[in-house]
Amino acid sequence: MTDRYESPLASRYASEYMLSLFSQDTRYKTWRRLWTALAKAERALGLPITQEQIDEMTGHIEDIDYECVRQREKEVRHDVMAHIHAFGKAAPKAAGIIHLGATSCFVTDNADLIIYRDALRYLHAQLLQLMKSLADFAEKYKALPVLGYTHYQPAQLVTLGKRASMWLQDIWFGARELSHAAECIRFLGCRGATGTEASFVELFEGDTEKIDRLNTMLANEFDFDSCFDISGQTYPRIIDSFVMNALSAVAQACCRMATDIRLMQHDRQLSEPFADTQVGSSAMAYKRNPIYCERICSLGRYLMTDSVNAHLTASSQWLERTLDDSANRRISIPEGFLCADAIVRLAKSIAGGLKVNEKIIARAVQEYMPFIATENLLMEAVKKGGDRQKMHEIIRRCSMEAIESMNDGKDCDLIERLARTPDFGMNEEELRQALLPERYTGRCAEQVTAFLNKLAPCLEGVELTQTNPEV
Repeated sequence: MTDRYESPLASRYASEYMLSLFSQDTRYKTWRRLWTALAKAERALGLPITQEQIDEMTGHIEDIDYECVRQREKEVRHDVMAHIHAFGKAAPKAAGIIHLGATSCFVTDNADLIIYRDALRYLHAQLLQLMKSLADFAEKYKALPVLGYTHYQPAQLVTLGKRASMWLQDIWFGARELSHAAECIRFLGCRGATGTEASFVELFEGDTEKIDRLNTMLANEFDFDSCFDISGQTYPRIIDSFVMNALSAVAQACCRMATDIRLMQHDRQLSEPFADTQVGSSAMAYKRNPIYCERICSLGRYLMTDSVNAHLTASSQWLERTLDDSANRRISIPEGFLCADAIVRLAKSIAGGLKVNEKIIARAVQEYMPFIATENLLMEAVKKGGDRQKMHEIIRRCSMEAIESMNDGKDCDLIERLARTPDFGMNEEELRQALLPERYTGRCAEQVTAFLNKLAPCLEGVELTQTNPEV
């Protein structure tokens, strides 16, 4: 519909899987699965529920009459009660036992936990693919010298593979945060209005062992090992903070990578994928803007900000339950997941199609090699009998003069200036022998190899599926 607002995350950026996972269908069918599982467990524990009722509920999990729900919610102003009504109409023989002993959070919160867990697992798998692409890239370019930067000023050489490994390490940390958040998620179970399970004490006539078995059966039905030890009516909202922090960490890592690529693309050393028919600018037809990296940074800024919603909600819960979390969570958490999904998809596409301009990289390295080599040149001059402090002053003075000359548009002539300084004691041939870039990358290649070996078990068996950026 073009006459109604639609989230760009849904219409432009997120994957079909994530859109389906957070859809109304998935949510409300999960509610019906929960109600059916509750009835099955209650019957198994001796409550007067028939197999016929359970079979009828099972047969109507998929066919939700949304118009019936809409009409009923308009009357009762309660979404869960509206869905109970619609489910009862679809399964009339079971209408009287649907939601028996439960409160609304039995379906709302447990469904959220199921969806969040599945979304975290999906994102983690996607991140592993991103890590695999970056690991391959880092291995390929682990020894390629590139100009290093501190304060965005030229510094000692690194290698392109080492720089990519820094991105990779950040993303690995993000993946670990996703895993941690998923591990913190438990099943809420069926805890009643204030978390005391009082309704089930009544239903099971004080047999609390049956209540524990009920919750274990429900948790296992939905692939959870356990329930939260303690809860009010809702699951602990601090879990949402863990989840959103993990999504934010992923955004931070991907934004850092995207920002570095944007900086390197400015110097034409590196570029993100660019399609043959892609238009870079409506006015400047020659342009190849890093739009996908820019999009990651843009979406990442939103996600990092969005994560604060969970912190504020977790910190402001009242006693056993308040409802001021509901509207916020309906928006902020699904949008957070969709945003993280979009970021990871973009990052996968970029990492799998990075173009390296080795000649431009080499030219930038050569331009600054005389400055980078000055420490080694200082050592060589001292070995030849020079005074360390005097040699340092010669290098400093000649460097400043060379920079001024470069500021006038001339090529770097530091080596020639040093060669023309008799007190430095080295001729031009000797000086140029010290300018091989490979001698100035330190342990970069070794560090990359060691890091990739450490990551290898995490990436074993990961198969790449390329994602193309979409408008």
